[in-house]
Amino acid sequence: MEGKSSLLQIQPPTYGNLITVLSIDGGGIRGLIPATILDFLESQLQELDGEDARLADYFDVISGTSTGGLVTAMLTAPDEYKRPLFAAKDIKPFYLQHGPKIFPPSGWFGSITSSFKLFLGPKYDGKYLHKVIREKLGKIKLHETLTNVVIPTFDIKHLQPTIFSTFEAKKYPSFDAQLSDICISTSAAPTYLPAHKFETYFSDGNVREFNLIDGGVAANDPTLVAMTEVTKQIAEGNPDYLSIKPVDYARYLIISVGTGSAKNEKKYDAETASKWGAKGWLLYQGSNPLIDVFTQASADMADYHLSVVTQAIHSENNYLRIQDDTLTGTDSSTDLSTKENMDRLVVIGENLLKKRVSRINLHNGDHEEVDNAGTNAEELKRFAKLLSEERRLRELKSLQTNKGLKSEARDLTS
Repeated sequence: MEGKSSLLQIQPPTYGNLITVLSIDGGGIRGLIPATILDFLESQLQELDGEDARLADYFDVISGTSTGGLVTAMLTAPDEYKRPLFAAKDIKPFYLQHGPKIFPPSGWFGSITSSFKLFLGPKYDGKYLHKVIREKLGKIKLHETLTNVVIPTFDIKHLQPTIFSTFEAKKYPSFDAQLSDICISTSAAPTYLPAHKFETYFSDGNVREFNLIDGGVAANDPTLVAMTEVTKQIAEGNPDYLSIKPVDYARYLIISVGTGSAKNEKKYDAETASKWGAKGWLLYQGSNPLIDVFTQASADMADYHLSVVTQAIHSENNYLRIQDDTLTGTDSSTDLSTKENMDRLVVIGENLLKKRVSRINLHNGDHEEVDNAGTNAEELKRFAKLLSEERRLRELKSLQTNKGLKSEARDLTS
């Protein structure tokens, strides 16, 4: 729990030069990788602005899918002092403590029975996950988050994405769900955890029903979803975004953090997949190819789109994608929560900080190191400085604007 802080909530983008976005991919237990990255980023902000600094104090929008949605909620849900419930440094211990109970490891016999259970129901009943989420987040609702959050889910009854955003929650009561229900929903990965049903109410008192699964089926990297929500606010005349054009992408400062992938392992091929039926697509050498394919596809499409746009407008230095596509073996598992594997994921996150900045090759889709670029850690330090400067600029302009309005008011009444 956080105590009182001298930091005030970030002023809106209309007072600044940038629109700041933090995005966190889905990936189950691999959430330990972004947790390690975010811990480092927050520590850099604390070096600049003091130990009370938190990520929610600097980003206009924090978006997350699946495990990233849970991290998003933890970083933005308020405590009794209207400060974040969790600091970034608290996220790793959360995974290390609760991961083995959310995804209880099975022995050799359990591995055999879980293969059969795959065709009878979800691999895990989700009871412990639901319990710990409700304990941590209580009855906090979406409109209460300390900065705007965007968390994608997918409604299987209507066969369409359902995007939960603070922007919408403040306008439409039916979207103002409890954060716990939203996190349970966005984490409900097909075959792993059960779908989640809950209800909210329209302003006229009528019931709205949600039948949701993991947002990763639609947007495992939710960066574009977050930007779309901002664009909607600009188009609708939200005063927080006055004088900003709907497609002014050069104003965005984006940090997008992945959970790693086994892309470079190339463990699937057409010759093998051509022989698969339902079982092969759901279970192959301990992996779930169908889940791997659609989560990786949606994440890569977001990265590809942003890479093209930012390079086209020469603002690629304002977009930082931190992802490790070199995971091998069990490292890429969504649910392997042994101490050895979780410790290894933390090390992977630490090593990712030491790697040079990479960008997607627009011709072959591979992530390649950028010539003359520094490490991800060095780039995060640069971004931390930009975030700190933007925050201070907004505070100054807000103060000047408010003083000017008060002066005008005095003149009118004198």
